[in-house]
Amino acid sequence: MIFTPGAVTLAQWRDLYQGAAFSLDEGAIPVIAAGAAAVDEILARDEPVYGINTGFGKLASVRIAAADLATLQRNLVLSHAAGVGAPMPVPVARLMLALKLGSLGQGASGVRVETVRMLAALLEKDLIPVVPCQGSVGASGDLAPLAHMTAAMLGVGAFFVRGVRVPAPQALAEAGLTPLTLGPKEGLALLNGTQFSTANALAGLFEAERLFRAALITGALSTDAARGTDAPFDPRIHAVRRHKGQAEVAAALRELMAGSEIRASHRVDDPRVQDPYCLRCQPQVMGAVLDILRQAAATLETEANGVTDNPLIFTGPAVALSGGNFHAEPVAFAADIIAMAICEIGSLAERRLAMLVDPALSGLPAFLTPKPGLNSGFMIPQVTAAALVSENKTRAFPASVDSIPTSANQEDHVSMAAHGARRLREMADNLRGVLAIEWLAAAQGCDFWPMKSSAPLEAARAKLRAQVPHLDDDRHFAPDIEAAIALLAAGALDDPRLPGVA
Repeated sequence: MIFTPGAVTLAQWRDLYQGAAFSLDEGAIPVIAAGAAAVDEILARDEPVYGINTGFGKLASVRIAAADLATLQRNLVLSHAAGVGAPMPVPVARLMLALKLGSLGQGASGVRVETVRMLAALLEKDLIPVVPCQGSVGASGDLAPLAHMTAAMLGVGAFFVRGVRVPAPQALAEAGLTPLTLGPKEGLALLNGTQFSTANALAGLFEAERLFRAALITGALSTDAARGTDAPFDPRIHAVRRHKGQAEVAAALRELMAGSEIRASHRVDDPRVQDPYCLRCQPQVMGAVLDILRQAAATLETEANGVTDNPLIFTGPAVALSGGNFHAEPVAFAADIIAMAICEIGSLAERRLAMLVDPALSGLPAFLTPKPGLNSGFMIPQVTAAALVSENKTRAFPASVDSIPTSANQEDHVSMAAHGARRLREMADNLRGVLAIEWLAAAQGCDFWPMKSSAPLEAARAKLRAQVPHLDDDRHFAPDIEAAIALLAAGALDDPRLPGVA
């Protein structure tokens, strides 16, 4: 793909997260060079300009001599590399690098062409900086994580090279790269910005989208296992409420169940009037999830293509303008929305699972075992799913409503976007566990009926049964769940024909 700063689509960001190769659009080079020339012009005026010849944060009033400008930028990077915690996952750190390239590549940060090319080279050679996950409050930029990223470019710290942690000087040398020497403003430009928060939020969005689609399939399979009706998915119901996502989910569920022999077997003389909400209200709940994920996706696509540095450099005439584009409030809100969506997908799936193991509701053997009592069947897997859902509920509390002043109250309101976004992948892991258990239970439930389900749902059962056999008598259950989780992680139920965020 051609990477054009400021014009990268959501699908392209997804591809970059998944490790796609790219080349920088050469059309960006003159714009970048013009921004760097503007910095030189500003310096020639010998006026105090924040981030170029002054201290930082509360120290902005301290003027820095021209002879110390390179030291100023290096000191900034090393002093701000104060993060803690486990390293960022490599795919997320790769995405952060690409986001920083996209921001600096628009020329409004005043960095040199060679600095932007080094970012591109790191991505092309798959040198991913080792960046601790904790230390940003999501304003004044994601300073600590981006400082660790930048320090690696200077030859300080480490890179992941094909999954192996390598000291930065060695990794750069083996890749044929020279450690970067920072020019005026470049340290601040590399540190300022929302790229850590945005990378984590985008990663959470992409994982949520895959699991949303999987949940449509496990939900439809659970509906068939419980011999539920597809009448609530009738398009007339959803047309009068007018929510786009709801109508799309209903259409997807209808298509997933179309042709099911199980559904056909109880169309006539079924004494039940209505199914439980966990089956009947899937379009309403999952449609609302789809709508808000799309809202979050729109926010993040805009943020990913924006410039979040400070000060910003403009040409004609050359001027540096101080503002607050580094404040990650849009990302914080988007991350909170995604967290709520992930939580609700799992909450509804767990209720379907609980319904399946209850013979009073499902009409299936207790806990989906042919010999309840002697065997416990799916009793404890449902408990595990409940635990995962509850954990996600505690994690879904909005991060954006918190703020702690920093930098001696100069930075007196912050977004907390960084950890709000960082939690999303872990929440997605929990959701994957819930959906894996529902998939196992729904397939087990369908096994009790002599009829077949629909073609797409039978295909989903076949994928599972290729790895996990039907449960007759109790056996070690954890490997079954692990196998289903692995299938989901590999995208076994991520059908691109189902509704998604883009």
